[in-house]
Amino acid sequence: DRVLVRIKDLTAEKADEEVWVRGRIHTSRAKGKQCFLVLRQQQFNIQALVAVGQHASKQMVKFAANITKESIVDIEGVVRKAYQKIGGCTQQDVELHVQRIYVISSAEPRLPLQLDDAIRPEVEGEEDGRATVNQDTRLDNRIIDLRTSTSQAIFCLQSGICQLFRETLIRKGFVEIQTPKIISAASEGGANVFTVSYFKTSAYLAQSPQLYKQMCICADFEKVFCIGPVFRAEDSNTHRHLTEFVGLDIEMAFNYHYHEVVDEIADTLVQIFKGLQERFQTEIQTVSKQFPCEPFKFLEPTLRLEYREGVAMLREAGVEMGDEEDLSTPNEKLLGRLVKEKYDTDFYILDKYPLAVRPFYTMPDPANPKTSNSYDMFMRGEEILSGAQRIHDPQLLTERAKHHGIDLEKIKAYIDSFRFGAPPHAGGGIGLERVTMLYLGLHNVRQTSMFPRDPKRLTP
Repeated sequence: DRVLVRIKDLTAEKADEEVWVRGRIHTSRAKGKQCFLVLRQQQFNIQALVAVGQHASKQMVKFAANITKESIVDIEGVVRKAYQKIGGCTQQDVELHVQRIYVISSAEPRLPLQLDDAIRPEVEGEEDGRATVNQDTRLDNRIIDLRTSTSQAIFCLQSGICQLFRETLIRKGFVEIQTPKIISAASEGGANVFTVSYFKTSAYLAQSPQLYKQMCICADFEKVFCIGPVFRAEDSNTHRHLTEFVGLDIEMAFNYHYHEVVDEIADTLVQIFKGLQERFQTEIQTVSKQFPCEPFKFLEPTLRLEYREGVAMLREAGVEMGDEEDLSTPNEKLLGRLVKEKYDTDFYILDKYPLAVRPFYTMPDPANPKTSNSYDMFMRGEEILSGAQRIHDPQLLTERAKHHGIDLEKIKAYIDSFRFGAPPHAGGGIGLERVTMLYLGLHNVRQTSMFPRDPKRLTP
């Protein structure tokens, strides 16, 4: 009738208590009449001792020593204070003295990768000549890789980002919506879409919930957000591109100026950053043990620069680029370093992008026909959000769609939604995996995608 106890709750306060714990065998080491086990649950582990005595025979010690790594076991035992701190375990002040042990599910003796190798920092492995696990091996055996303390921490923190995003926006009066992922026309007006067979015709996987967010604003929802998959058929094999990722999308009507929306989005991200600092220090520290990184810095209110100011900073640093040229990835990173040096922030906004490099539905700047009311947000020198004021006038929207060579018939329902009165509005889309990667200072977005999809990977 005992209740299962979590390993993370086994502290010195529980000393001398009898407990029942379920976990995986991380390691086992037999020594004479004793067997030392390390029992693991998610990011937490504890040393368990099986010793010949009142509750354990020689056969039981031998049985425990032969349980294969990664097997799931139930252990009944007594929590005892450790004589000295137990290195390599999260619960360093106590150990579990085993009275009974039951194998719930036995793992095969040969594992595709060793978890100790998978959590070893690459630099440490190179210096000591010990094995580390490369990315393809991790992803080919993702279920094992996800058991590591680092992966557990990454995805717990990522869950926290979604939770904080939802909490913050609901508190701000936003309504969560769900939008179609099978659509009749390319939502961004580009060619990088996945075509799917749809009965006797073709359809596309949505590149963005963009058009439907706007239609909800036209339907008087005023403030909406959604969390869901986004698909991009880009043959990009970079550290930050995926063909399927999770979009955190925001759209809202404004009263006087689109900066009302920019400020709301920036504050939402700041609340997420603050929430992560407050609630997920254990996870942040766990990841930093394997991937050391400086803590993420941000300002309140968020730094906002105009695109021309960013271009000027790059030119001062020796970069040659035109006024209407989009930022390349190297220039994005360089600008991030320059901003960090000058303003001491890892998070900032770049406003007033050239109209020529933005999608058809972007509102031109009324004061300058070459610029637009659009913005990107950056973390550690990489873009995590692209947004803009949207065109809410059907005539101007039609003109801009023609200019981009979009088949008007395919977006008729979208344009028509603005013919019956549409408030000025703006929004943006955030990549969840990128936010997680850049907040933690990781080097590849595949580390923050549970089962990543890219041009070369469709399994597992």
